[in-house]
Amino acid sequence: MKSGKIWGETETILQTPFIELHRIWVFSGGYCSTHKHEFKWNLFYVLSGQLEIIINKKDYALVDKTILGPREWTTVKPGEYHSFQAKEDTMALELYYPQPLSEDIIRETVGGSRTIGP
Repeated sequence: MKSGKIWGETETILQTPFIELHRIWVFSGGYCSTHKHEFKWNLFYVLSGQLEIIINKKDYALVDKTILGPREWTTVKPGEYHSFQAKEDTMALELYYPQPLSEDIIRETVGGSRTIGP
């Protein structure tokens, strides 16, 4: 399903409870609102054109600006305010996925090893 935006157009390719994949077309000079996702990571992969990703880092006082060209990608952590702007007409894939399960563990003790005797 395609949907018009003030900055271009988005098309949903896949949507499940765990992942969303969209193809986006961003007009040259077009930009999205500054926003954040509470629990989802956001990945941008550029197919053609140039897309600047602006991230207000939450771990330290920095605004990170990265310009992506074809076959380049970057991610945005959950909770970080971000936006994008096209430097020229751009087509990209935008992927949303949940916080990785590997970060789900909270350890109470430290593991170890023991020598097994004869």
